[in-house]
Amino acid sequence: MSVTDEVDVTSRAKPDCAEHTKGSVKQVLGKLTGDFRTEAEGKAQKRRARPSEPPPRRD
Repeated sequence: MSVTDEVDVTSRAKPDCAEHTKGSVKQVLGKLTGDFRTEAEGKAQKRRARPSEPPPRRD
């Protein structure tokens, strides 16, 4: 694995991680305020941020 491969992986992971974090915040705010719609939006946002399948293994 070269240095450029590591940079590509890191740059791809950041948007998904940020989206997952924003979804978590929305979900918690929805729970705290009793706003079911915001809570559901947060859950959905977290689900969309997850990768659909694990990346291929490099052996």
